[in-house]
Amino acid sequence: MRIKSQRDFWSGVLFMVMGSGFAVGALNYSFGSSARPGPAYFPFGLGVILALMGLFILFEALTVETDDGEPIGPWAWKPVGVITTAVILFAILIPKMGLVVALPVLVFVAALASNEFRWMTAAISAIVLTVFSWLVFVKGLGLTIPMVPTFLGA
Repeated sequence: MRIKSQRDFWSGVLFMVMGSGFAVGALNYSFGSSARPGPAYFPFGLGVILALMGLFILFEALTVETDDGEPIGPWAWKPVGVITTAVILFAILIPKMGLVVALPVLVFVAALASNEFRWMTAAISAIVLTVFSWLVFVKGLGLTIPMVPTFLGA
């Protein structure tokens, strides 16, 4: 069987591997029930959905003809490095600096990976994501996430 779209083929493989990994990893936790889902419920469901989506994309890559085979281009190392750095900075900053500092740093640094970076767009995204994260994780779910830097005494 011939691969008709390189991009779709490798995307499908990636989704299948990641989805299977999440689903298999979730088997180490309790599923609970539909009324009271356990910690395995969401990652297992997400993993199965990702794997099925990957299977569909892989099938399409092997059956739907494309003009040029959609070859995979060179790796975009700058965005990969910048986004990885943003996530590492977030992990370092969140315990001591809180969500109001760590999340905007994450957004601004990750936005630098784009060729279309705009300060105003990044600022609006940072504000919206910070407020949304506070509403969902702190207010909605009741998680104890530090909001402000610890030296401010909060």
